[in-house]
Amino acid sequence: MHSYTDYILTQLKALTEIDSPSGYTKEVTDYLTSEYENMGYSPKKTVKGGVLVDLGGTDKENALLMEAHVDTLGAMVAEIKENGRLRVTPLGGLNANNAEAENCRIHTRFHGTYEGTMQLTDASIHVNGKYNDTSRTFDVMEVLIDEKVSSKKEVEALGIMAGDVVCFDPRTTITKSGYLKSRFLDDKLSAAILMGYAKYLKKEHVCPKRALYQHFTVYEEVGHGGAASIPDGVTEVLSVDMGCVGQGLTCKEHQVSICAKDSGGPYNYDVVTNLIEAAKQENLDFAVDIYPHYGSDAEAALRSGYDVRHGLIGPGVYASHGYERSHIDGAKNTLLLLKSYLG
Repeated sequence: MHSYTDYILTQLKALTEIDSPSGYTKEVTDYLTSEYENMGYSPKKTVKGGVLVDLGGTDKENALLMEAHVDTLGAMVAEIKENGRLRVTPLGGLNANNAEAENCRIHTRFHGTYEGTMQLTDASIHVNGKYNDTSRTFDVMEVLIDEKVSSKKEVEALGIMAGDVVCFDPRTTITKSGYLKSRFLDDKLSAAILMGYAKYLKKEHVCPKRALYQHFTVYEEVGHGGAASIPDGVTEVLSVDMGCVGQGLTCKEHQVSICAKDSGGPYNYDVVTNLIEAAKQENLDFAVDIYPHYGSDAEAALRSGYDVRHGLIGPGVYASHGYERSHIDGAKNTLLLLKSYLG
C-alpha cells in the first residue's frame, strides 16, 4: 500500500492549499470532482455543495457510506472598523488563541483577494501594557490588511465588505520522521485517505460485495454536513474524521483511532466491535477512545432522521483546531482499516 500512502500525502498537500472554510468550498469540491473523474469515477455535486461518489459494489440494499469533510475553520468579515482594520466572526470552532499572529487572506466577492494578518488589537508589547493580561477573544482581535489603508472608506474602496471570507495559511509540513503538521488536518487528511482508498479500488480492480459510496461534506464544522444526500440502500454511515489525541485518551498520532462514544453519545455497538475486530485481524496499530468534545457527520445523519448504523474512525491528530499534528503511519493505519473492514 506504499504507493497509495504517497498518493494520500500528495493529495493532503493539494487539499490544504485550497482555501475552503465552511460556506466557501466550491474550489475544493471542483478539485475533488476533477480528481475522481481522472480516476474513472462519476462524482456528482449535491445541491448543498458536497461531492458524492459511487465506488461500485453489488449489494445495493446494504450499502455503506463513508464521509469526510473538506470544509475547514475560518472567519468572516463582520465589520470594517473606522481605523481600516477588520473585526471578524469565526466560521466553525476557530479559537482566537490559535488565530493570533497568523497570516490570512480576505476573499472579496467581486474584487479579488487581499492578504492580511490576524492580531490582538494594539499588538505591540512595547506599547500595550495589558498585552499579557488580555484574554484572546474575537472581540479584541482584528485583521490588519496588507494595503496602505487607515480608514473605513479606504478599505471599502478596495471592495472589501461584511460577509467576505477570511482564510488562514495552513502551513503544511511533512517532516523527515514522517510527522504531518498543518492546519486543517481536520479533516483534509481523512479526505485524502478516502481518495487513496478510491484509487486503490480502481487500480487493483476491486469490486466490493457491498455497495460503497463516499460523501465529501462541506458544512461539518458548523454541524450539518452529513445531514443530507445519503443514497438509497445505505444502512451504515462511517465518518472518517480526525482521531483525538490528548490527556485521558490512549491514541497517538501514528495510530488509527476508533471512537466508541463522543459528546453526542455512543456509536453503534456492532459497528465499533466490527471495526475493532478488523483492526485486530490485520494487526493494525489502533486505539479505542471516548472523545469528550466532538461531533461527526455520521451523527448529523442520525439527527436528520436517517435509519442507519454509524461509526467513526480517523488518524490520530494532536492540537485539534489549532496547528495540528499527525503522522504518516496514522494515515496508513486508517487506510488499512478501511481496506480490512470494507473487504
